[in-house]
Amino acid sequence: MAWSGAPGAVDAGKTARYGVAVGRGTKKEKEAPGEKLIVRNKRATFEYQLGERYEAGMSLIGSEVKMLRAGGADLSDAWCAIHQGEAFLNGANIPELPGAAFGHVAKRPRKLLLHKEEIEDIQRAVDRDGMTVVATRMYFKEGRAKVELALAKGKKAVDKRESLKEKEADREARAAVARARRG
Repeated sequence: MAWSGAPGAVDAGKTARYGVAVGRGTKKEKEAPGEKLIVRNKRATFEYQLGERYEAGMSLIGSEVKMLRAGGADLSDAWCAIHQGEAFLNGANIPELPGAAFGHVAKRPRKLLLHKEEIEDIQRAVDRDGMTVVATRMYFKEGRAKVELALAKGKKAVDKRESLKEKEADREARAAVARARRG
């Protein structure tokens, strides 16, 4: 099978030889069986130091689910707030479904389905440590829409520059290994 250039496409010979997909288009983080990734918040890992993570279900209406299945969502400004013992996802953008008779508002607050103990843990961390709760990724798990939340602390400008340096060094190392393999 020749290289097709499509994202995620891998030469069949390489897959058989190494037992895993290698080369271009491979994902850093493997999806768990039964999970379908919708969107990842890459900005969160750059802007914040991420701590403990929580998985939450979302209370959605039909047109929102339909748009998520089509792959349309944006978590770059998404965060979680707790009001009167209930968690809400704010700032998540699920575009409106074109031509829908009963559509939805794109950036409305969406109720999150968490256990009471998890909500209390999050509330304590926000109150005590001054942390914020950001959405890191949204996915379907066994047909249900889920969002992964992470307790986060803002990075300083120095930390961000350090992250960029590490990323650049890693990229250069991978390029050097690839050049050495080619000969």
